[in-house]
Amino acid sequence: MKTFHIVSLPGDGIGTEVTAIALKVLNAVCDSFDVSLEVTERLIGGAAYDAEGAPISDETIEICKNSDAVLLGAVGGPKWESVDIPLRPEAALLRLRKELGVYANLRPVTIHDSLISASSLRPEVLKGVDILIVRELTGGIYFGRPRFTDEESGDRRAVDTMEYRASEIERVAVKAFEAARLRSSRVCSVDKANILDCSRLWRETVQSVSNRYSDVALEHMLVDNCAMQLIRNPGQFDVMLTGNLFGDILSDEAAMLTGSIGMLPSASIGDGIGLYEPVHGSAPDIAGQDKANPLAAIASTAMLCRYSLGLEEAARSIEKGVSDFLATGYRTGDIYTGSKEEKLTGTTETGDQLLSLLDLNTKSNTTA
Repeated sequence: MKTFHIVSLPGDGIGTEVTAIALKVLNAVCDSFDVSLEVTERLIGGAAYDAEGAPISDETIEICKNSDAVLLGAVGGPKWESVDIPLRPEAALLRLRKELGVYANLRPVTIHDSLISASSLRPEVLKGVDILIVRELTGGIYFGRPRFTDEESGDRRAVDTMEYRASEIERVAVKAFEAARLRSSRVCSVDKANILDCSRLWRETVQSVSNRYSDVALEHMLVDNCAMQLIRNPGQFDVMLTGNLFGDILSDEAAMLTGSIGMLPSASIGDGIGLYEPVHGSAPDIAGQDKANPLAAIASTAMLCRYSLGLEEAARSIEKGVSDFLATGYRTGDIYTGSKEEKLTGTTETGDQLLSLLDLNTKSNTTA
């Protein structure tokens, strides 16, 4: 039996609930493929700040660096809004991404036929939509320097700096083109090249990378037009490549194509350890009430299997389990429409019902 070491960082709010369910599913599937998981749980975010005085400890960083993959829940909440910026829960996430070198964030946006009615868009607009957003994750305005707030001539001002190097753009572009080769061989690179120097360098560099991928079609699109096109005609996109800030915004917009941000998983990868997390936040308003949707966290474990453990069949099994769960009519509150064909489930029951379907899908699986 092969063994992998996974670090679990449940974090804050509903992060603890959805991570527990996701790990339960992941363990069940891996066991059916004769794979063993050693899981180490550590604190991150507000929970770590309260217990250890920092949103993530040096020890936790080192444990993550020596693992096979990291599964994260969510961080943040109103409780820590008054904390100094370097000590806020979100600072832990930025540091972890930087320390692990996970420069490419992959966010699949897949429309399940059984969930089309949960979106605010017309079914004919959504049918068949399957997008992979590739977001640069460790550069851009979130990491640029200088960054400060001061006062000039009696008027307060704040400065954030957007900076990109060609090497940063090139490496994430390669990830996007390689991913496109496994899909429909189309990349749409999103920028603001008509205004920003960073975006002009982005466009030039992506265009240069595309010369190595003659089998992949490349299109450039301005971010404001892209935001409109995502709603107007999302089916036109295959792989969407963009920078840190634009990718953050567009992926949340794309989440609503699925009906809920609670449906979107993500994988943050680079050249080493992968970091996997649902796109949603800590949702403190529903924390501890058994209302959270764990499907994005569960789907994130499928990506963990695919990109970090090399278990493609296990990944597909989890994804099929999610699809079967939805096709059976089960719905968490965020995707529940009140239809008589639907069955409302809480966080725990969602995990239990999905596990029962996974048992049917995976119980006879073996690996060489």
